Amino acid sequence: MFMLLVLLLVVFLIVIATTKFKIHPFLSLLLAAIIMGFASGMEGSAIVGNITDGFGKTLSSIGIIIAFGTIIGSYLEKSGGATQIARTVLKTVGEKHSALAMNLTGFIVSIPVFCDSGFVILSRFNKALSKKSGIPLIVFAISLAAGLYATHVFVPPTPGPLAAAAALNADLGLVILLGLMVALPVSLAGYGWAKWIGKKSGLRQREDIQMEKKPENLPGNLPSLAPIIVPIILIALRSVAEYPTQPFGSQWFYRFFVFVGNPVISLFIGVLLAFLLKQSSGDSHFDWTVSGLKEAGVIILITGAGGAFGAILRAGGIGDIIGSSLSGWQAGIFLPFIMAAVLKSAQGSSTVAIITTAALLSPLLEPLGLSSEIGKALTVLAIGAGAMTVSHLNDSYFWVVAQFSEMETSTALRSQTMATLVQGITGIAIIFILHIMIG
Repeated sequence: MFMLLVLLLVVFLIVIATTKFKIHPFLSLLLAAIIMGFASGMEGSAIVGNITDGFGKTLSSIGIIIAFGTIIGSYLEKSGGATQIARTVLKTVGEKHSALAMNLTGFIVSIPVFCDSGFVILSRFNKALSKKSGIPLIVFAISLAAGLYATHVFVPPTPGPLAAAAALNADLGLVILLGLMVALPVSLAGYGWAKWIGKKSGLRQREDIQMEKKPENLPGNLPSLAPIIVPIILIALRSVAEYPTQPFGSQWFYRFFVFVGNPVISLFIGVLLAFLLKQSSGDSHFDWTVSGLKEAGVIILITGAGGAFGAILRAGGIGDIIGSSLSGWQAGIFLPFIMAAVLKSAQGSSTVAIITTAALLSPLLEPLGLSSEIGKALTVLAIGAGAMTVSHLNDSYFWVVAQFSEMETSTALRSQTMATLVQGITGIAIIFILHIMIG
């Protein structure tokens, strides 16, 4: 009971440190690891050893992948590739369903691009469509925000689910395949809420907004989509190749897909494909790569700190203590969702909520009955569902959506915050059904 109380206190301290005292999550997670180490009775040298080992092992598996993912996102943002994807989806779906087009655009773009950045890139497209169609701007805003948010929490190589997969030793290809299955209906659930809330709002477009880029200045469809789609396909093919039935045999064909489907190699291929995107005047590959790496640095440090915290929890035996306490709860797949939702709602960052929850859960998979490959993948997704429930005043994404869509705070709370609640509940419901069917 003492250790459980200490753990609850430490989690509370993480929330207070990041929200009230504005301490960076990298530092608050490391402080939490040190406190838990001493509370578990470890010597100082053991605490330092576990922290550095946990930090290093976590980043050895995903540090390069996060860097590659942010570089791809930088190229899509700066070249106009994200805007070209939006135009293509809009043309395919049609102007009548333009809000759905923005939802699907966000779904695609947010796989390598952070949802905050994706919304900023595409928000002016929202405004132009609202002006042209007469559909309230709030419908486009929430539709786009929902699409961006869905893949942001469910589909690697977005850093949050990527870090959770590494912390829980889940098969990345399986997480991507199941993540896409869950993310699409979750995205559409947000679109449905946007349509409903739009009927109750008159928030429309001002007349002075123009599109930022002309179509002739944008890259083509293939260069825009290839850096996203090709790595996902390669990672998925690797999981298929390693299936026990060996559908690709065991010779060179198998070895080829195992190699190119390794996340490091597949994302590197994605980076090389991103190089085909056109540079604007005065920019170079070096400039755009540096821009991506700057964004990657902070995420890599937070992810490593989460790994250090998880290593301390495992070394201190907290998993066995919590596991015995929870054995009679029958919480199963709902526990990751609840833990992540509490952390998300308390401190605002989905990525921090995902990484922290994954660190807490890594020793608990066996007692929760989630230690199979399917169970670990679904746990990653359950954490993602919790980490989108709910986005409100302490979340930077909430303010990005509100400010770039000209919403009052009360309107944003009724629309964006409630949309994330609908999406999170939809997500955990689908995950629970998958757990019953294939878990």
